[in-house]
Amino acid sequence: MLSSPLWSSAFRPFYLLGSLYAPLLIAAWLGAFLEVWTLPLDHVLPRLQHGHEFIFGFSAAIIIGIVLTALPSWAGTEEIHGPRLALLVALWLAGRIAFWATPWLSLLMPPLVPAALDCLLFPVVFIMLAPQLLRASNRLYLLLLPILLALFVANVAYYHGVFNQNPLQTWQALRLALYAIIVLYVLKGGVLAPIFTGNALREKGRGDQVPFKRWLDVVSVGAVLALAALDLAAAPAAWIGSSALICALLHAWRCARWQGWRVADVPLVLVMHLGFAWLIVAFVLKAVAELTGSVAEGAWIHAFTVGSLGMMMLGLMTRVSLRHTGRPLIVPLAMRITFALMFLATLLRLAPGINSPGNSVIGLAAILWASCFAIYFQTFWKALVSPGLPRSR
Repeated sequence: MLSSPLWSSAFRPFYLLGSLYAPLLIAAWLGAFLEVWTLPLDHVLPRLQHGHEFIFGFSAAIIIGIVLTALPSWAGTEEIHGPRLALLVALWLAGRIAFWATPWLSLLMPPLVPAALDCLLFPVVFIMLAPQLLRASNRLYLLLLPILLALFVANVAYYHGVFNQNPLQTWQALRLALYAIIVLYVLKGGVLAPIFTGNALREKGRGDQVPFKRWLDVVSVGAVLALAALDLAAAPAAWIGSSALICALLHAWRCARWQGWRVADVPLVLVMHLGFAWLIVAFVLKAVAELTGSVAEGAWIHAFTVGSLGMMMLGLMTRVSLRHTGRPLIVPLAMRITFALMFLATLLRLAPGINSPGNSVIGLAAILWASCFAIYFQTFWKALVSPGLPRSR
């Protein structure tokens, strides 16, 4: 069984699970949002439970699938497949079962056991990757290790807040995890986007990749770390807002240098640039929220999680699913539709934070977001469980 194509590379099981989990997660959250049913932890706010499963359930699956698939090609590490990959998938599944079945599991075992089970995935990924990354010639890939550690710490802190009925600590834990993902996004996305843009420019005969400005990349990542530190430390709003504005300006400069508009007719590249555009919008909304209070503080979070992360995930999932199964990089019409739907979902999800149009808009945005990953699942599931096609030369 473990020799089947499903276990040959991390993107196969994790993309399947993540894209299948997305609509299930939205269905569970919408039911709680509309007060049709309750979520597993009665004493924890629904938005905190929704946030946990978005980050440590759905996002964790897609991110692990992306990272573990990319590292062998980009860092020269060993492919994690077979039994080791099955272990990671089992831990992810165990974590989801532990989260949703907590009320029943707590009758059979101490409540710390399901929580501990849900916290195992990232440290095991860390243990698997650390020796390989220490041997990698490019030492920059070692930056992945503190990000994995931060996600582990955030999950532990989340459950500590849950057990102590401290919603502030629980919320801060989720924000720590969110900032860890943003740092990973600007680090790795900031490499992939300009490289793929350069490839598309050359293929179209429109020029070449713009050279990296290493100092700009370092300062841009440092600015995000500074924003995270100020925000998590509850610094004065003026400091946080100013830091967010600096992030917006730096990343706007960084993205403008890549000249993504010159390959707007290449869907897999365009969607990555749209993802970074939403990241800039997120920083702007964070600055406006802190400096003026004229938009809801949560608006920036949805600009990143729905717009930036959603667009980048769909783009990379499509690229990897085509390339790593031996198919040409021709984006199916269904996936082009998902790119547009995700953009629309982001606009709708941001509307309540700006002009409060009502709960129906939030529900529609959630359904559109979930439909994007349902369409991905329907489009690629057969390719993900089947042997790869021979690559054409």
